[in-house]
Amino acid sequence: MRRAVCSGSFDPVTNGHIDIFERASTMFDEIIICVFHNVNKQAFFPVEERVRFLREATAHIENVRVDSFSGLITDYMKAHEAHVIVRGVRSIKDLEYEQNEAYMIRHLEPDIDTVFLLTRPEYSFVSSSGIRELIRFHGDVHGLVPPCVEQAIQILGQERE
Repeated sequence: MRRAVCSGSFDPVTNGHIDIFERASTMFDEIIICVFHNVNKQAFFPVEERVRFLREATAHIENVRVDSFSGLITDYMKAHEAHVIVRGVRSIKDLEYEQNEAYMIRHLEPDIDTVFLLTRPEYSFVSSSGIRELIRFHGDVHGLVPPCVEQAIQILGQERE
């Protein structure tokens, strides 16, 4: 079985992420979307909620499953017999960062490869950090995030009022 992992904090998941998952799902037998707890970031949404968002937003992709993990990606991949990481790349800046991550992973586990998918131009400006900023300042996220995330953001806005 050709199994790949798409890992990230997905705080929150964006339509750009969903596009990458859809495209990757045609290349592999199974895609595991793994929400990692990033100790270097203050989370906006709890891991459990991000997992719920991802499950709802990817329900239409038959060969996707969603999981969460805290630790080294290499340990997770070995435990799940996955040998490929799929990463979306929006810009040269993303590529430089992801390249270094891929080299570190390759150093730790030589059997793991990283595949980079270029983000579609219509999503090239969309990032989770940008979405979080829009949320903080009550900006419009319509069309940038899946409907389940947009709904959660609207509920957050109502609770703040």
